[in-house]
Amino acid sequence: MTIQEIIAPERNVELIIADLKEKSVTVPSWGGRQGLEHEYNPKKHPVMSRSLYPDIANKDGSIDRVTRITYNLQRLAVKRMSELCNGIPVKRVYKPENDRQKEVQAYMEKVYERNRIDSVNTERCNMLFAGCEVMTLWYAVEERNNVYGFNSPLKIRCRNFSPMLGDELYPLFDEYGDMIAMSVGYSRKVGGLTVNFFDTYTVDHHYKWSNESNGGWTLIEDESTTLGKIPAIYMYRPTPIWEDTSNIVYEMEWAMSRNGNYLRKNSKPLFVVFADEAIEYGNEQNENQEARSILQFPKGSTANYVTWQQATDNLKYHISELRNSFFTQLQLPDWSYEKMSQQAMSGESRKQLFIDAQLKVKDESGRLIEFYDREINVVKTFLKAALGQSYHTDIDALPVENIITPFTITDEADTIKNLVTANGGKPIISQRESIEEYGHSNDVDQTLQEIAEQSQADTFGLTM
Repeated sequence: MTIQEIIAPERNVELIIADLKEKSVTVPSWGGRQGLEHEYNPKKHPVMSRSLYPDIANKDGSIDRVTRITYNLQRLAVKRMSELCNGIPVKRVYKPENDRQKEVQAYMEKVYERNRIDSVNTERCNMLFAGCEVMTLWYAVEERNNVYGFNSPLKIRCRNFSPMLGDELYPLFDEYGDMIAMSVGYSRKVGGLTVNFFDTYTVDHHYKWSNESNGGWTLIEDESTTLGKIPAIYMYRPTPIWEDTSNIVYEMEWAMSRNGNYLRKNSKPLFVVFADEAIEYGNEQNENQEARSILQFPKGSTANYVTWQQATDNLKYHISELRNSFFTQLQLPDWSYEKMSQQAMSGESRKQLFIDAQLKVKDESGRLIEFYDREINVVKTFLKAALGQSYHTDIDALPVENIITPFTITDEADTIKNLVTANGGKPIISQRESIEEYGHSNDVDQTLQEIAEQSQADTFGLTM
C-alpha cells in the first residue's frame, strides 16, 4: 500500500493511524515491565523491588531495612560509547569545486554551528545506545536573520525525538527499503489536560492528528511542503549498547546487597565473658551518669571483645571478575581511577587500551555515518529554500563526507614530531601562531617585534 493510499481522505482516521503505526523494524520497547528502562535505570533493578527482595518485618511491628546496592553500569556503558564516538567531534569534509560551493560550505557549517551540532550528536547517540532509536526533525521558522553569513528569510532548527522522552517513533518504508513516511506520537499539556498528538511527515505533506476534541483522532493540520524530502532522519539498532550483560550487573548487586546485610548484622563488636557461672548484666547506668564502671567476674574468667572475621577476598574477586566481564564483553574500556592507577603505564601502553574500543566504534559507525549523510541532504534542502534558485545546482553538487574518529589518548609532542617529519623538517605553524597558542603574551605584535630585534642584534654580535 502506498502512502497516498494509506492517507486517502475517504479512509477512516483510526485505520490511517493504525497503518502508519505498522513498524517494519524490530526495536525493543523502552517502557513497560520488560522495557529497556528497567535495565537502564538502577532504581528499577530487581534488587530494588520490594516484592522480590522485601524488607524484614519484626513481631513488634518494626521494619528492618535490607541493604540495596545498585550499579549504574548500563548507563555508564551508554555514556562511554557516546564519548568514544563524539569525544572527537564528527568532522564534515567538503570538497568544493568553485567559489560558489565554498560559500555553500561556509553557510552549511554555520547552520550546524548555530544548532550546536556537537551537543546534538552526543544527545542522540545517548538516545540511540540506550533507547535503540532516535529521530531528528529539521524545520524552519520564518524569521529574517544573518546568523548563517547571508541574509536568510528562515531560521533553520532541529529537534530530537526518542522513546526515552516519551515519544513513539514509526518509520514507514516501501518494499525497496526507502522511507516513505515518518510518524511520531507524543503528548503535550493543553489547558491543563494531557493531549495526544500524532505527526506524519512525507515528501510533500505534513499531517497532524489530535485526540483533544472528542477522545478520537481528528486531523488538525494538513499542509503541503516544497522541500521534496522528508525533513526527519531516523536511526535505530536492534539492541541497547549493553546488549545481554544486565544479568552480570544484577548478580553484582545481589552479591553486594547480601553482603551488606551480613555486615550490618555481624560487624558490631561483641563483649564476651568466658565463665562457668551466670553473670548478671544490664544494671549499668548511662555513661554520662556514672564516673566509673565496675564488672565483677568469677576467679579464672576472661572477658574481651570478639569481632567477626569475614573473608572478603572471595567477594572482591567475584565482583572484580563480574565487572571485568561486563566491560570485556562490550569492548568498552574501564576508565575508573582505580583501574587506571593500578599500575604505571607509558603513554603508548595507555593507547593500547583503546584498540578494542576503537574497533567497537568502527562497528557502530556504519549506521551513524548513514544517518549523518542523510542529514546532510536535508540541511542542503533547507539551504536551497533559504538561498534561492541560483544556488540549487552548487548545493546539490557540493561533495560532503562525514568522518567519525574514535576517541583515544594522544601525545601532542608525538603528533607534532610526526607532522614535522612528514613536512620535511619544516615548521608547521608560524611564529605568530605559536605565540598566540602559548597564551602568555598580552601583545603578540610587540612580542614579535622584540624577538625580531633580539635576533637582529644576535646576528651582528650586539648585546641588548
